[in-house]
Amino acid sequence: MSDAAEPPSLVQPLTAGILAAVVGFASSFAIVLQGLRGVGASPEQAASGLFALCLLQGALAVWLGLRHRQPISLAWSTPGAALLIGAGVPEGGYGVAVAAFLLTGALIVLAGLWKPLARAVSAIPLPLAGAMLAGVLLDLCLAPVRAVEQMPTLALPIVLAWLAGWCFARRYAVLIAVAVTIAVVAATTDLPPGTATLSLPAPEFVRPVLDLVPALGIAVPLFIVTMASQNVPGLAVLRSNGYTPATGEMFVSTGLASMGAAFLGGHVLNLAAITAALCAGPEAGPDRSRRFIASVTCGAAYLAIALGAGFAASFVAASPPVLIEAVAGLALLTSLGGALVTALGEEEHRTAAVVTFVTTASGLGLFGIGAAFWGMLAGGVLLLAERASRRD
Repeated sequence: MSDAAEPPSLVQPLTAGILAAVVGFASSFAIVLQGLRGVGASPEQAASGLFALCLLQGALAVWLGLRHRQPISLAWSTPGAALLIGAGVPEGGYGVAVAAFLLTGALIVLAGLWKPLARAVSAIPLPLAGAMLAGVLLDLCLAPVRAVEQMPTLALPIVLAWLAGWCFARRYAVLIAVAVTIAVVAATTDLPPGTATLSLPAPEFVRPVLDLVPALGIAVPLFIVTMASQNVPGLAVLRSNGYTPATGEMFVSTGLASMGAAFLGGHVLNLAAITAALCAGPEAGPDRSRRFIASVTCGAAYLAIALGAGFAASFVAASPPVLIEAVAGLALLTSLGGALVTALGEEEHRTAAVVTFVTTASGLGLFGIGAAFWGMLAGGVLLLAERASRRD
């Protein structure tokens, strides 16, 4: 009499989901906090924003995963947060930035409901979107070099830890660098009393200030970079692993969640791109029909991680800014490399992409509108002019 077949193991999808949450949070929470502070958030507002993002993306990942039985992983927009770091405090303060977050969420909802908008975003040449992202990331990716120059005894261990991780455990390189940063800061910085307390952050309502010009100057680049760098690759990860995602519903859901997070100081939620591969790929088990367990587990883990958002924000606020920027820059090096490859890969768009890149990287700010918008505009104008000249 043969033994009954063993039931499929839950170890792989559960492990993959927890790993995706830990790696996703640890590798980019500092970028999110720096981005929110960069557009005027107080430490309390930044903590509230991080808490809202963790809570909503966790709850939505659980709901979508159970509803569709697909490994639908969500994340905050890390490239969007990097964009905010360089955007500067808008005229009118953080309330204008929150209005921009609301507008970005509304545009994502509209992209889910109105296909022409989704097609229009898809029609933006990827080299220009990549060049804009590369221009945004460049200054932040220089931060590790500046940190080594300014604080060599503190910054070098962080950089060397990242290097060791990159060589021997590439998936965990940023996680290792974050751990070493925490150890370095804890050993060398007088942290305020209560920093290490794992208390639930107090959600803080932020009233939007609808000053349309500066708000759109943040919202439009934030929408483009989120769609091009997160949502489109996130859909590609699902499709490449044999799933048929409900695109419209996902955009509407993440857009509405983003609008909800905005009132508490968070910026944008979207489909995960990098950590999505952990939940949708073979790491989550051989049975594709059960990989949704990984994304549901990841969502549940984010609900637990939300409890530590206050500690994360307090720790970052008390740390030397140059060290936080350094670990954020290390985390974004691969994103910068990918953006540059995308920007320069097509000879037809190369000059327009370079114009977009240098304009964005310059930090140009006119009429209260940040450099990312002007970079995309400059590259787009050149591209249209080139096409018109070819027709003559």
